[in-house]
Amino acid sequence: MKVSKEELLHIAKLANLKINDDESESYLRNLNDILNFADVINKLDTENISETIGSTDNVNVFREDEIKVFEDNAALLQNAPEEEDNMFKIPKVI
Repeated sequence: MKVSKEELLHIAKLANLKINDDESESYLRNLNDILNFADVINKLDTENISETIGSTDNVNVFREDEIKVFEDNAALLQNAPEEEDNMFKIPKVI
């Protein structure tokens, strides 16, 4: 599939993009590359390929919550905008 310069400028106008002549050649080349790649993908035979929902078989992998003691609370809180009772103080979130 090949996109003409006029079609590119029309698409840019519809998308409210301002493309100058120097940029138009680069955009045109990139757009044609993308469309050619999409055409290659569309021609692939996927008849015997099963669908994939995720890349791993892991489902709802949880870990146990563990309380860890941090020895230097003062160093941890030194960058806090506000602190109260040796904890970070944050705005109420509802």
